[in-house]
Amino acid sequence: MENLTTNQTTNSKISTRVMVCTAMLAAVSFLLAFLEVPMLLSPSFARMDLSDLPALIGAFAFGPMAGVVIELIKNGLQVFSTQTAGIGELANFAMGASFVFTAGLIYKRNKTKKTALIACIIASVVMGVVAGLLNYFVLLPMYSAFMPIDQVIASFGEIIPFIQTKFEVILFSAIPANIIKGLIISLFAILIYKGVSPILKGEK
Repeated sequence: MENLTTNQTTNSKISTRVMVCTAMLAAVSFLLAFLEVPMLLSPSFARMDLSDLPALIGAFAFGPMAGVVIELIKNGLQVFSTQTAGIGELANFAMGASFVFTAGLIYKRNKTKKTALIACIIASVVMGVVAGLLNYFVLLPMYSAFMPIDQVIASFGEIIPFIQTKFEVILFSAIPANIIKGLIISLFAILIYKGVSPILKGEK
């Protein structure tokens, strides 16, 4: 009976720590979303940030669903200042969630640095594909509400001269740009995870 009570207390402490750390990482993610830089292989109106980094760290530390929850909280907070009626935030959530869930799921099976690297590469490709689909069916049509789709395509053509169609925008800009973004975030995560993991898990 005493062991059962001890185990319940320990599990309760772990659950509380996970919730607190998840909320903290979501707050950091929300703040990082404001530090935008131009998206690679894209015109100036396409921006990127490192707000998926805390979610990836959370997915490594506490499992894939923790990363998804961090993405959900971040994008939920961003809805209050949205300029896209929530469409941009929904797309951002889908891309970020696909990235951190995939990486967290693979890493959970074998928690080694090699597995983390493989997980991040696969997750980056998954995010690139999801981003390609969302850009084709959601984001590019959304941009076309502000300017004709031909002008949207032409703006990408100014960066990559042989882009002439919406499909080429996806193939040569959206997919590779988001894969590169995922790899950049992954690099930061792998570099700092070993240092922050003991703190998040209460081992220090």
